Amino acid sequence: MNMSLGLMLQFSIILPLLAVIGIVLTAHKPNLRESVSIGSSILLFFLVINLYIGFQQGATISVHWWELIPGLPISFSVEPLGMLFALIASFLWVITTVYAIGYMRAHHEQNQTRFYACFAIAISSVMGITFADNLFTLFIFYEVLTLSTYPLVTHSGTEEAKKGGRIYLGILISTSVVFLLLAIISTWFVAGTLDFKPGGIFSPDVNKTVAGTLLVLFVFGIGKAAIMPFHRWLPAAMVAPTPVSALLHAVAVVKAGVFSILKICVYIFGIDLLAVLPSTQFLLYLAGASILLASLVAMRQDNLKARLAYSTVSQLGYITMGALLATSSGVIGSSMHIATHAFGKITLFFCAGAILVAAHKSKISEMRGLGQQMPITMAAFFIASLSIIGVPPAGGTWSKWFLLMGTIEAEQMILMSVLAISSLLNIAYLLPIPFHAFFSGDKVTTPGSGIKEAPLPSLIALCLTTIGCVILFIFPQPLYELSQAIVESAGFTHGK
Repeated sequence: MNMSLGLMLQFSIILPLLAVIGIVLTAHKPNLRESVSIGSSILLFFLVINLYIGFQQGATISVHWWELIPGLPISFSVEPLGMLFALIASFLWVITTVYAIGYMRAHHEQNQTRFYACFAIAISSVMGITFADNLFTLFIFYEVLTLSTYPLVTHSGTEEAKKGGRIYLGILISTSVVFLLLAIISTWFVAGTLDFKPGGIFSPDVNKTVAGTLLVLFVFGIGKAAIMPFHRWLPAAMVAPTPVSALLHAVAVVKAGVFSILKICVYIFGIDLLAVLPSTQFLLYLAGASILLASLVAMRQDNLKARLAYSTVSQLGYITMGALLATSSGVIGSSMHIATHAFGKITLFFCAGAILVAAHKSKISEMRGLGQQMPITMAAFFIASLSIIGVPPAGGTWSKWFLLMGTIEAEQMILMSVLAISSLLNIAYLLPIPFHAFFSGDKVTTPGSGIKEAPLPSLIALCLTTIGCVILFIFPQPLYELSQAIVESAGFTHGK
């Protein structure tokens, strides 16, 4: 493809929107409609790979669209953190689309055209967030992501889905308007710019109380990061079809939230300033509380998707904590956890959907002995669980290692204990599921006998993400190098 890198950057944001047109025009031809969705997702990943190659070769890639008022442009650029997130999101869009085709057809879901169209808009907004060059651009695409995923949450149209959608929209819109918008406007007045810059944008003599207050507003305002007490939207959104849950938890919404927090910590505040703000310690302990409390709630859930949802709340706390530790290892651990958790959690949700489609079960208590019927799915569930727990041979091992190193660098022994305890809790609420599926001795209660896995596209998708969990353990170097580049681009001195 003979295309400049700047054009590729723009096309990576516009391409999913063009796919929406194709999806709508082919609404009455499902095979063609889904070919458009698959084809555009593959093309997007190809574009991002080319951006990555150019970035690795040292190219400066930036695009300026237009300036609404002086100093508030809509512009995009490629930096290491955005590149890492773009690679994950674009690759997992391909896999999730493959999975969705098998799931949506087997489950005879209604309004599939609307599903694929909103899915594409969501990915376009994720790409906008990923490459945003300033807070103003990020905020616009952040809101588009909220609005485009609302129809996905309420997809089934039931009263339960509508209620879940109201909670979802209510919390995400209110936090962004009340806290995030206020933080952005205040930052504009205090710093005089909203551009993301290595080392941050605040002057060295900035009032620490003011900057600390802004940090609290940003963390609470980015509701998609699901920090307690603004986490209820995430379990409420579990009324959505499983491919949507996968999109919410691994590809788009929650990752856009923690990505935004990490980017603001590194490129708005700067790690050196972050380390001395009075509110940082409070927010660190709040993240630690989210990690433990959400894990404890997860243990009490019998519905599999609900258990995985609270697990996600807990895991997002890891990423927020790593950013706020204000150390090089903390930033590396946070960055790597965005990727390792994405692969682990999307696999777990894929497995949950496969179990629902093939065995019509959603409660954990009904899954004893299910390994006889669905050995591939339950084996994938086991490997993905190891990644979430953070033990070999799964990629989550490395991100948790660096997060633990970050707590030691920052001399936060309480938070180091939080990470250790939460890993034990992860074992307690995840591993019994595959263990009882294979070794309980119970017979499968589903009618029929023999192996009955999910439809082939869904099975292929969950196998690919499971392999991804293992590959991230065996070959973590590219992920580590991007994460290390984030630290180097930030140019900070604290915690080295």
